[in-house]
Amino acid sequence: MYPKAVNNLIHALSRLPGIGAKTAERLALHMVRSPAAEVQALARAVAGVGGVTTCGVCFNLTERDPCPICADPGRDGGVICVVESPADLAALEAAGSYKGRYHVLAGALAPLEGVGPEELRLDQLVRRVRQGGVKEVIIATNPTVEGEATADLVSRALQGLGAAVTRLGYGMPVGGDLKYMDGLTLSRSLESRRRLD
Repeated sequence: MYPKAVNNLIHALSRLPGIGAKTAERLALHMVRSPAAEVQALARAVAGVGGVTTCGVCFNLTERDPCPICADPGRDGGVICVVESPADLAALEAAGSYKGRYHVLAGALAPLEGVGPEELRLDQLVRRVRQGGVKEVIIATNPTVEGEATADLVSRALQGLGAAVTRLGYGMPVGGDLKYMDGLTLSRSLESRRRLD
C-alpha cells in the first residue's frame, strides 16, 4: 500500500517498545510530510545513539568512560545512590540536590519476567563498597513491590561491609492534600517522619 521505504520505516518503528502498528504508521506518515531537514536531523540523532555505552563504574549511559558524573572530582565518592535505571538517575540529577555518585542496577527484581539477582549489577556494587571509601549507600529503588524486594536484596548484600545503608524517605508530595492520599502513602509518610529542629 505504501512505497517500500515507508513500509520499512513503519516496520522499524513498530519494533520499538510501546509503538504499535497504527502508531508506527502515523509516525512514518508524519515524517514523510515533514521538511527534509527535520527528517535528516532525526536520522542523525538515531545514528548518534550508536555511540552511547554504559559507564564502567556506575553503569549510567554515557558517550565516554567513565561518565561525567564519575569523572567529576567535585562529586562525593563516599556516597553512592543506587537506582534502577538511567531514567531514575536523570530524575535525581534534575532535582539538583544530590552531589554524590550513583550505581545503576539495570532493573528491579521481577522473577516472573526473568529478572533475578544475577541480572542486576549487584556484584559490581558490592565490589565498589568493598574497595573502601564509601560511607553511605542510599537505596533509591522505586516504591513498588519489585523495588521494595530489590531494596531488601541490596541491603542484605551490603550488610557488614562498613557503609551505612539508607533508603529514600517516603511521603506526601509537595502541594499534596491529606484527604487525597492513599493509605499506603500516609502510612509511609508517618514512618518517614523526622524531627523538626
